[in-house]
Amino acid sequence: MKIRSIKAYKRSLALKKPYTIARDTFYDTENVFLEIELQNGITGLGAACPEGAVVGETAEKTIKNLESDLVQQLVGKDIREFLGHISEIAEIYGHFPGTMAAIDIALHDAFGQWLEVPVVDFYGRKHKKMLTSITIGIKNVEETIEEAKEYYDQGFRALKVKTGLDSREDAERILKLREVFNRHFSIRVDANTGYDAQQLGHFLDLTKNADVEVIEQPFLPGKENDLLQFSEELRSVFTADESLTSPATALSLTKAMPYGIFNIKLMKCGGIRPALQIADIARHADIKLFWGCNDESLISITAALHAALSCSHTRFLDLDGSFDLAEDLAEGGFVLEDGFLTTNSKSGLGLTKL
Repeated sequence: MKIRSIKAYKRSLALKKPYTIARDTFYDTENVFLEIELQNGITGLGAACPEGAVVGETAEKTIKNLESDLVQQLVGKDIREFLGHISEIAEIYGHFPGTMAAIDIALHDAFGQWLEVPVVDFYGRKHKKMLTSITIGIKNVEETIEEAKEYYDQGFRALKVKTGLDSREDAERILKLREVFNRHFSIRVDANTGYDAQQLGHFLDLTKNADVEVIEQPFLPGKENDLLQFSEELRSVFTADESLTSPATALSLTKAMPYGIFNIKLMKCGGIRPALQIADIARHADIKLFWGCNDESLISITAALHAALSCSHTRFLDLDGSFDLAEDLAEGGFVLEDGFLTTNSKSGLGLTKL
């Protein structure tokens, strides 16, 4: 089955409410969308939301790449050879993960629909459903508790709390969450590279009895060896995020083992195919997987979920990016129930364009 047409476009999607991390405050998010139509009318949907501060690619660059002759030359090619198409384009655009993610996701969706099988089942489903966390940005203690109460009422059972500006106040927020909600929530924190060794040590001392199950990248990329001063037990919950952008960086991070967990984001690595390559490296190094996201369309969130559920060593999901959007360009994809995510039963990524 041949590819008939390719169309890319960009949209700025409003957030339901702004949120703050250690690096910035966000009010909306720019997403790039890609449609790959086959000769029989099947349309594969792809989307990208690259984070320029991490990967150096803007939405403007993504849309320019997707409109290039190289990508448009996919027209007329056979969807059955989609993995080869991804490899061919990666030879030129492999250092643009947003570009590659949009292409990779749309091709996977089109191929899965053509084959009449969900993408996760094409790779081999290992999990039926998994608990996802939902994120609370950096705010004061009272606002943190107020937002957590909203998520409690909505049925969520895991929180990811943004930290990295003030280790004492960060710890106070975690301890207050435990006091108010006891063990209802699993608690994960994300410092977004905002700590140094002293600040991280202070936070760990204050929260040692709070049962924090994940601590996402506390230090800037390049400072991984500074994590080795902490015990192996502590490092088992440290999670590579900003430093983990490709299979090559994954391989380098397995040498000294500063992290016990890898946070894989399709927007950092370039889509499902490189994400699964990172996952395979992690499996051989006995590193657990945590699948994360930016503020993204449910198109790319769904793609990450399919990848995550195909890996036996996936332990954590933080695929809440589409929940923050006041608008989107597709629906379907996954089902959220009592804080758990699962795919729907449709082929491909199970999406419907709005």
